[in-house]
Amino acid sequence: MEKLREPLHEIAQCGLPLALEAMGERWSFMILRAAFNGVRHFEDFLEALGIARNILSNRLSRLVEVGILKREHCADDRRRIEYRLTPKGLDLLPAMLALRQWGEKWQLGVPANPVLCDARDGLPIAAIGIRGQDGRPLSPEDLMWRDRGELDASKAPLKLQDVG
Repeated sequence: MEKLREPLHEIAQCGLPLALEAMGERWSFMILRAAFNGVRHFEDFLEALGIARNILSNRLSRLVEVGILKREHCADDRRRIEYRLTPKGLDLLPAMLALRQWGEKWQLGVPANPVLCDARDGLPIAAIGIRGQDGRPLSPEDLMWRDRGELDASKAPLKLQDVG
């Protein structure tokens, strides 16, 4: 089967520019990193990140607007607001970890400390990678683009007249 090139001019059909638009820029990723580490309150984000108030306010609003974070009143003080990851935000964890691992390999040149480990066995997580449906690791040479219509047609159930 011939490899299909991704139509690069059809930006609206690609999730990457949409994801980048939702996340914005560096500070949005840093806010997300802090949220994954349990930071919930505006003042705590300020302290943890060393970010300007106006930039933090803008980025938090944007992350709420696109559904990555949600604003909730604190149970113990209804005047205070907490920012919590939504399921959409939680789904960004593999992407965040892949970017972190890439940065350690290509920018830092060494693994960072602390090391993210599996809570069950205490061992470091594996490198984030691309895997086939059967779980085997894939390299760029193992990949190809296919038209969704072709995939949908190949998954169509057999009709009785199609069987022998």
